[in-house]
Amino acid sequence: MRVAAGEVARRVVRWQAAAGRNHLPWQNTRDPYRVWLSEIMLQQTQVSTVLGYYARFLERFPDVQALARAPQDEVMGLWSGLGYYSRARNLHACAQAVVDLHGGVFPRTAEVLATLPGIGRSTAGAIASFCFAERTPILDANVRRVLTRVLGFEADLAVAKNERLLWDEAEALLPTDDLANAMPRYTQGLMDLGASLCSPRSPDCPPCPLLDICVAGQAGDAERYPVRTRKLKRRAESWWLLVVRDDQGRVWLERRPDSGIWAGLFCLPVFADEAHLHEHLAHLPIPVAPGQTEALGAFVHVLTHRDLHLHPVVLTVPVVRDATGEGGWYGPGEWEAMGLPAPIRKLLGNLFGGLL
Repeated sequence: MRVAAGEVARRVVRWQAAAGRNHLPWQNTRDPYRVWLSEIMLQQTQVSTVLGYYARFLERFPDVQALARAPQDEVMGLWSGLGYYSRARNLHACAQAVVDLHGGVFPRTAEVLATLPGIGRSTAGAIASFCFAERTPILDANVRRVLTRVLGFEADLAVAKNERLLWDEAEALLPTDDLANAMPRYTQGLMDLGASLCSPRSPDCPPCPLLDICVAGQAGDAERYPVRTRKLKRRAESWWLLVVRDDQGRVWLERRPDSGIWAGLFCLPVFADEAHLHEHLAHLPIPVAPGQTEALGAFVHVLTHRDLHLHPVVLTVPVVRDATGEGGWYGPGEWEAMGLPAPIRKLLGNLFGGLL
């Protein structure tokens, strides 16, 4: 079954106007700064989680110039808890590129938008479609799922050439008329279908506006799409966390490396195992007596493809002016505003009575 050109677009546009999401704070605007900010935040993150962060970012950084001027640590601090922290670093770098290279004005085409830090082809397409009504496709996870099911696209998307073929198919389905209205609604409509009816498991096919022209819907095998053979395997790691606090209520924090998990964030010192932690204790500028440390209960923090088993160990010391490693002493009033990984923030909140 071959879908008639234009039919998917017409149905999706009508459905989105009647039943799609039209109330979100980044909708009903053509401001590329606000749309871009929402698109970056929504990558691999649910709408309900993004809403609060989006409002706080706009309050602190109302435009791209304000974001570009801000110190990166402040941006990371405001992002803390939202996860996938490379997005925050790229967000800041992108704002600076828009100001430095484009005079503070976002480019109007997906092709040029995709050259900015952190903006891939799909995000560029979303911004260009929503803000400038450019006739350009997107292929985020939700849209990829909808289109592969509608088209019965069976090619393995783990193969790059097949991904390119799907992009071509997506482009062929785009609206051709009244683009100022149709492109934003069509793009949003595909996102809405994927986020509501066309779910990964047990999709709700009967009310879908595309059911009678959907290959997977008619065959009753929607869950087999999209096809992707290579999958990353989950693995577990154990990290030992040293919580050194002084008698003024401050905690020692260090910046993580620029790559890897929690890159660039402030964090407690991390060790691969308990032996390395105790070796570090032996080299502190003050003696640590046996029994002076307290091991807290281990807990698990789940990342996309990794489970971190975290083992906090608390050490209380007198005021120390110098300490080994690159870092500093921070009280609750300071670290609450810093860029910290979510589990570290929660741990410190529990220990020091700060914000959870």
